[in-house]
Amino acid sequence: MRTTIKINDQLLKEAKARAARSGSTLNAVVEDALREAFARRRDANRPPVELPTFPGSQLQSGVDLDDGVALIDRMEGPTPDPA
Repeated sequence: MRTTIKINDQLLKEAKARAARSGSTLNAVVEDALREAFARRRDANRPPVELPTFPGSQLQSGVDLDDGVALIDRMEGPTPDPA
């Protein structure tokens, strides 16, 4: 859709420079900026996420956070013998 808007001269100059640097069009830069601004507003209106917490003061000794399999084993406990 074609429309006419008034933009601050300095802001327009910066938008044109950004378009030139990125090999994009002024139209694409303005559209991206609007999408970003609208997304930030939507995010700001979301209620904060509350994560569950559990008692404790530190990691258990011998826990390696880079070893996912060992972490799962530790969280689920020992597996019963199939015999």
